[in-house]
Formats: sequence, C-alpha cells, structure tokens
Amino acid sequence: MIEKVNPSHPDKIADRIAGAIVDLAYKRAKNPRIAVEVLIGHGIVHIIAETSVNLDAYSVGQAVGKIAGWSIKMDYQEVPQDILLADNQRTSIRCGDNGIFKGMPLTKEQIKLSDIAKRIYERYPYDGKYILNGNRLIICQSNANGEKLRKKFPTAEINPIGDWTGGTDVDTGATNRKLGSDMADSVTGGGLHGKDLSKADVSVNIYAFLKAQKTGKPVELCCAIGDDTVDGKPYSEIVAEAKTYIDSVGGFEKFAEWGLF
Repeated sequence: MIEKVNPSHPDKIADRIAGAIVDLAYKRAKNPRIAVEVLIGHGIVHIIAETSVNLDAYSVGQAVGKIAGWSIKMDYQEVPQDILLADNQRTSIRCGDNGIFKGMPLTKEQIKLSDIAKRIYERYPYDGKYILNGNRLIICQSNANGEKLRKKFPTAEINPIGDWTGGTDVDTGATNRKLGSDMADSVTGGGLHGKDLSKADVSVNIYAFLKAQKTGKPVELCCAIGDDTVDGKPYSEIVAEAKTYIDSVGGFEKFAEWGLF
C-alpha cells in the first residue's frame, strides 16, 4: 500500500519553495548552512530561514512567484544560524543533527504508483493524490476530466466525490508533511526538504535509500550531531554522494517535486 502526491499538491508546493531557497543558498556559498520552513495557503506564504548566508527578499520572492504564482503575498523572516550549530561545522563537514535512518528497497507496487502519478501529472499538472493498495487504485486529480481519466484507468476509483479544484487556494501546505510520498517505506523521523547537505535528514536519508536500492536489502543507520563517520564512511563522503544525487535530479527544488521515487 502506497500513496503519492504530485508536485502541485499544497504540501509539495511548500517543499518546492523550501528547496528553491536552499538552491539560492548554494548559489551564494559552496557549503551554506540553511534550514527553511514554509507554510502556504489562501493567498499567503510564511517562510522562516535559519541560514549562514544572506538571502535578499527579492530573490526569495522571485523563487516563490515562479512556483506559487505572482499574486501570492509573502512573509519572509531570515535569522542567523545558532552559533553552537555553526561551530559544529566550522572546521570540517560533520553530522549536522541527530537522527535515525532507514533505507528500504522499493516494491513493485511503489514503483508502479510512482509511474502512474507521473504520467497523470504530465497531462494534468495540478494538485493530485494517488493511492495503490493491491489491485485498488484511487486517483484524486483536480482540474481533470473524470470521464477521460476513467477511459485511461478503467478499473480505478477516480475523484470519488466528483471533479474538483485544488491547490493552495483550497488547502494549506507545509514542508515535510508528505514523507510517505517522498520516501515510501524508508520513512523514519526527519524530512528531506528545506535543508542543506550537512543535515543528516538530507544526506544520510539519501545515502541509506540509494544503498538499499543497490543492495536490495534494508539499511538502518543512526548518528549524533558532530559525528564525522556514518556507516563506517567519512561523513564528508556521504554528503558528497548526496550532492551528486541532488545535482543529478536538477537541484533541491526538483528533488522536492517527487522525493526519492
């Protein structure tokens, strides 16, 4: 059983905005420290960024407008990173927080639903949510012709209470609320989005997930803030692997669209 939401779901809009702001930070510094929280809905977006770099409100507003629309109002608050957290990273790349992590091989069902969701989104790039539980496929797709979808997916339950409109004018979104959609069975405690690569929630989660896909076996890891090795590897190597992956998908905003699968 698995659920996917698409990049226009309100929670994914929030994740994408957070990712776009992290992308901005990496344009300003090679190894920025940043953590972003986003709450969006009903014409306004609230953003708090704890960061080691200065991000001007104009650049943040441009990133927000491209994702959420140019008419949205923005409340942006930027604060410096806590001095103790900053000192942890001052001389080397070390684990930026505590955490437990699990990488699980994707199932055929999870891969199938991801493919279905992405195919539907190509035709209907609007708020949508999809569930697959064995042979039961549930498609909730806004701004779509239900009859046309039924022809394409004749056995699916499509928009059970009728055709609908969605998006942030209908519902609110917040960062890291769709962990199952992002990570499938690899969900543990922390979310993937709005954070730089020093954060274990990003780098170790990506590392564990990729290792599980490669080996076909579950991966369980933990770390403490300040650790310089995880899974017997220098933390800097794990960060480098995560960066390669993020770069391969087009950056943090693109990563936020679908998560790990």
